[in-house]
Amino acid sequence: MAASSWRGAVLLRTVSGLWQAGPDAAREWMTRLPSLLGFQQRCVSCVAGPAFSGPRLASASRPNGQNSALDCFLGLSQPDNSLPFRVPAVSVHRDEQDLLLVHRPDMPENPRVLRVVLLGAPNAGKSTLSNQLLGRKVFPVSKKVHTTRSQALGVITEKETQVILLDTPGLISPAKQKRHHLELSLLEDPWKSMESADLVVVLVDVSDKWTRNQLSPQVLRCLTQFSQVPSILVMNKVDCLKQKSILLELTATLTEGVVNGKKLKTKQALRSRPDTHCPSPAAQGPNPQPVRDPQQMGWPHFQEIFMLSALSQEDVKTLKQYLLAQARPGPWEFHSEVLTSQTPEEICANMIREKLLEYLPEEVPYNVQQKTMVWDEGPSGELVIEQKLLVSKESHMKILIGPKGYLIAQIAQEVGRDLMNIFLCEVQLRLSVKLLK
Repeated sequence: MAASSWRGAVLLRTVSGLWQAGPDAAREWMTRLPSLLGFQQRCVSCVAGPAFSGPRLASASRPNGQNSALDCFLGLSQPDNSLPFRVPAVSVHRDEQDLLLVHRPDMPENPRVLRVVLLGAPNAGKSTLSNQLLGRKVFPVSKKVHTTRSQALGVITEKETQVILLDTPGLISPAKQKRHHLELSLLEDPWKSMESADLVVVLVDVSDKWTRNQLSPQVLRCLTQFSQVPSILVMNKVDCLKQKSILLELTATLTEGVVNGKKLKTKQALRSRPDTHCPSPAAQGPNPQPVRDPQQMGWPHFQEIFMLSALSQEDVKTLKQYLLAQARPGPWEFHSEVLTSQTPEEICANMIREKLLEYLPEEVPYNVQQKTMVWDEGPSGELVIEQKLLVSKESHMKILIGPKGYLIAQIAQEVGRDLMNIFLCEVQLRLSVKLLK
């Protein structure tokens, strides 16, 4: 087959696959198509733009597309801050991702930065909110608790501002960690994140009638210990509430009737729309160091309140603009092409675990071990991933495979689509199940 025909077939197959992942991903990839077609030389592994590049790239004139991270490293281009905001893809090569993470940031003349920690009870929606803020799904999301097992970092870079999101595991008690034999990271990571935070976002699931009426003791303890760090309250999943009046009661309880040093006015709250952020009065100076009351249910030192659905792009956009505005002058920590600190293998493993949690019952998904066997370039330039899922019981193996292999095939297909949207390249994911002996 002629080289041009082969490239056309690969491009057509890739665009078709990306369109299954979503029209936005396909349209974004297509905007990079002209630069791909204009190459004098082209690496076979780069079928979907700058995300999928290999060691042979240095010999190409523009191997990664205009203004890619690797081109910046090689001195082939400079960042153009006049360009519209674009969500970077994640590299499929760990060494390239590692290089990107340690490379000197391509800062503008007047950089601004903000480190944000997301706190909340398990399953409050922290990862969903983080993904929406980033503009690309890089963190696993599940209805089951403890989907996020350790601290994960995401980076928003717009013009001169960089916001660093620390998506932490849901705060749990030491007793629960020991009782359920959970990783120590679930207990320690949120506290470590607070030490470097510029702002704390406390997320509460207002659709959960069992937990919404008070902040968890672990969240309150964290806020009390780091009371010098400004904090805001985000009331999530407001779209699930049939009676919006409940939001007024919850606001009064979760803030103890005080926001930014001012008592809440019920009439003012009644005029506020539930899907927007409730502005607070101007800051009245630093808060006194509070001492936590054991009977305390809320936190009276929030600077702002936001009421939103993390699934709504419009709702999250309001919060995102607020975070960008809170950034202060300071050097960036990462290159503008960094989207997450996770390795590509970690992202893949997390996305598979997300589907295991979604489709497998009870304790089954928590007992599945994952082992990556193949991570390589396929014959047509696609990313080929083979992962083995190890289970300890034959009954679990049958559940995971499903009738005629339907379930394991569905998981592979759905994860493959997610990975195409993260890496912006064609992905072939193969999953197998093995019984541990």
